[in-house]
Amino acid sequence: MSDATTTDAWPDGPIRSVETVDYHTAGEPFRIVAEPPVAIKGETVAERRAYAIGDPGVNYLRQLLCFEPRGHADMYGGLIVPPDDDGAHLGVLFWHKDGFSTACGHGTIALGVWALDSGLVPVDPSGITDVVIDVPSGRVTARVHTTSENRAREVDFINVPSRLVAEDVLVATRQGELRVDLGWGGALYACVDAASAGLSVTRENLTDLIALGRDVKAALAGDPRTLHPTDPRLSGVYGTIFYDDLGTLPTGELHQRNVTIFADGQVDRSPCGSGTAARVAVLHAAGQLADDQVLVHDSIVGSRFRARVLEKTTELGTPAVIPIVTGSAFRVARSTFEVDPRDPITPGFVLR
Repeated sequence: MSDATTTDAWPDGPIRSVETVDYHTAGEPFRIVAEPPVAIKGETVAERRAYAIGDPGVNYLRQLLCFEPRGHADMYGGLIVPPDDDGAHLGVLFWHKDGFSTACGHGTIALGVWALDSGLVPVDPSGITDVVIDVPSGRVTARVHTTSENRAREVDFINVPSRLVAEDVLVATRQGELRVDLGWGGALYACVDAASAGLSVTRENLTDLIALGRDVKAALAGDPRTLHPTDPRLSGVYGTIFYDDLGTLPTGELHQRNVTIFADGQVDRSPCGSGTAARVAVLHAAGQLADDQVLVHDSIVGSRFRARVLEKTTELGTPAVIPIVTGSAFRVARSTFEVDPRDPITPGFVLR
């Protein structure tokens, strides 16, 4: 429950309804609020995220749309905000049941499709339209490929510079000591070979994977290697990526399956866009993914992203790559969520 409705967060009174458009990217939900009914202050998207984290009105909105009965523990979405400058089409604050994240690749893919569907960005007659988006970790691009009917076919998520942060970090868990690689893809991910924990990435193992993902994140809390070197707002492990190495396909593409356990035990149904970018960086740094090689990245539900190194660069004085991750998103709903002032179960609840 929340007493946010008694605050002065809404000059015209507390929230009574919210319009959303829902998409899924490779099975993972993304709920878009084009016109948030709350004030979100700040000059940049990063500043607006910092404001949102501490503001009861913005958190009430997040909880309203994420918590049951309007959402669920694994719901995900974004609040559209102004971009940092005229170089981008829009800004976005990504949210989940525990707060506001710094990056979201599957959300970026969905936003690319939404931007064309909504008319915010006109379709380029060439068949490729770039939608430039400011997110808390930087500026990204959703490169939307369209059909002859101007419908989105697939989207390339072009991420911020991504890099290996640390390798072979020893972490104590309920499954014993595990070796973890830390990779940055707009958020920090701990990458774990599932087999090293005696598991594989299957639905039958999901409960164990969630518990172990929480162990890994908790064990790394406060570890100096998880601190962002220039911006403390970007510090900390966001998610744990468990992966199965499925070898090399006859086409020469590297094939892996993963599940990302992020925030506090939340499960990504997609192969995780920013997590896939982090995997590209880690695998490339380890010499396991060649410059022109594709990573075929499957999710726990069988959906797929394809990713590769778009270009090599440096960031913070260390080698980095610009990953490109390709997937598809589809609209599933247009909704008006309502709040009955008599309803005592507001903004809602979660059971995990």
